[in-house]
Amino acid sequence: MSSPSAESRPETPARDFIREIVAQDLLTGRKGTDIVTRFPPEPNGRLHIGHAKAICIDFGVASEFGGRCNLRFDDTNPVKESQEYVDQIMRDIHWLGFDWGPHLYHASDYFEQLYEWAEQLIRDGKAYVDSLTADQIREHRGTLTEPGKDSPYRNRTPEENRDLFRRMRAGEFEDGAHVLRARIDMASGNMNMRDPVMYRIRKTSHQRTGDAWCIYPMYDWAHGQSDYIERVTYSLCSLEYEDHRPLYDWYLEALGLPRPRPRQIEFARLNLNYTVMSKRVLLELVEGGKVSGWDDPRMPTISGLRRRGYTAESIRAFCERIGVAKRNNVVDIANLEHAVREDLNIRAPRVMAVLRPLKVVIENYPEDHVDHVDVINNPEDVSAGTRKVPFAREIYIERDDFMENPPKKFFRLSPGSEVRLRCAYFLKCTGVVKDPATGEVTELRATYDPSTRGGDAPDGRKVKATLHWVPARHALDAEVRLYDRLFNHEDPASTDNYLDHLNPKSLETLRTAKVEPSLADAEPGARYQFERLGYFAVDPDAKPGALVFNRTVSLRDTWAKIAGKG
Repeated sequence: MSSPSAESRPETPARDFIREIVAQDLLTGRKGTDIVTRFPPEPNGRLHIGHAKAICIDFGVASEFGGRCNLRFDDTNPVKESQEYVDQIMRDIHWLGFDWGPHLYHASDYFEQLYEWAEQLIRDGKAYVDSLTADQIREHRGTLTEPGKDSPYRNRTPEENRDLFRRMRAGEFEDGAHVLRARIDMASGNMNMRDPVMYRIRKTSHQRTGDAWCIYPMYDWAHGQSDYIERVTYSLCSLEYEDHRPLYDWYLEALGLPRPRPRQIEFARLNLNYTVMSKRVLLELVEGGKVSGWDDPRMPTISGLRRRGYTAESIRAFCERIGVAKRNNVVDIANLEHAVREDLNIRAPRVMAVLRPLKVVIENYPEDHVDHVDVINNPEDVSAGTRKVPFAREIYIERDDFMENPPKKFFRLSPGSEVRLRCAYFLKCTGVVKDPATGEVTELRATYDPSTRGGDAPDGRKVKATLHWVPARHALDAEVRLYDRLFNHEDPASTDNYLDHLNPKSLETLRTAKVEPSLADAEPGARYQFERLGYFAVDPDAKPGALVFNRTVSLRDTWAKIAGKG
């Protein structure tokens, strides 16, 4: 098949090394013109932000070059896998904005073909049944500086190996009694080539095949051949699979499968500071009760980020911004947070909420009068218009916006000082009410200037602070969950015990927050900017009539200063 002309080649505005390879292959005709990639998750946990990068690469490359991306579940270990994970993974990929169309596959689709190929290797003397225990196999494997030792069962005849392998399939042996191994080279400098295990006995029901099988292929045995069956042209993998590539190639060569074969290209996986990416560790956090589940908003999972209020657009923009590298590096999580701020700054309507309310009584405002002031919905989107917010004699402000004895540069409210109320009036504090027993400030007295409605004072006087507020009589009760980073160590995975570095302030729950009445019908998942406070999303699990908001991200990154104090 001829390569496409220059006019027909797709334009890619920012080419990374993977796209350069694909473009060059199209020019030379090395891979034809039908580009096929695949995203191959194991259904043993939920996807995280690192998978999002791989998804963007796999689906993005295929789309940009007019090809397709298969979704294939490498479901080869029924002990750890479930249909629930399969369903959640598909939901996450769709939410991110990608679709595989009719090209949904499973490694289990190919179990019979993989078994036949295994028997072929046995007949050719390239695979054998080993009866060593798992511990003994590890001992025989050697080290990076010492070669491995041949198993005493390595020289079984093809007939004996075939008989044992068929009996393994028939369920005659218990788990761990035998494995099938490739016969390659126990002295190889690549540990993956030292007679790797191809099949093990697992008398466990599979979520798709039920009890049809009691032996299951290892990931490395199933992976390359599955790519070949699906006519994948580019097997895009993270760098940890670079040392596995010779094994994948060996299997294809040993089977004599005709070309073309998949071309594996490795890229650096996503590593974020203050984050763990291991599915094993994430599962430990879930099962150990350190988080509320896989979708806990502190988790780096796609479902956790979605529940926290992240948008698919912000995650895709982040993945595009960090690019595709050949060497592992660590990305500052502030880049991810910046991406969601940028996105929500444009799309999130502004509302007013008070997280730690302090009541203010405006003594010169008519007791029974209610006014309605015009408040801008989003200064970044003129078409969003304005809304009416009721204003009355009693309002709430943030407790942190008042100090009875303020330092010199405190420009918010204090006795005798004047501030502007957002889109309303100038307000002056005239008195403080305290709890007689504790001395705590429980209420403020104030006056307002009716001539300053929505603007400056006619006499030209200025104020140095604008405060958000909510009307006390009309305010809605809300629970607000202030989420922060789950770990307070920059690289928790590198420590002796990552659990020692869980951030004790990663979640603060406020149950006395007040929000403006326009949020009465806020839908689950809806995102807002609470003015001066940050971006928040309605928790999808909130019960009808009960407002619960998750903080997505603050308005600016203050973590560097916080972490520096630790």
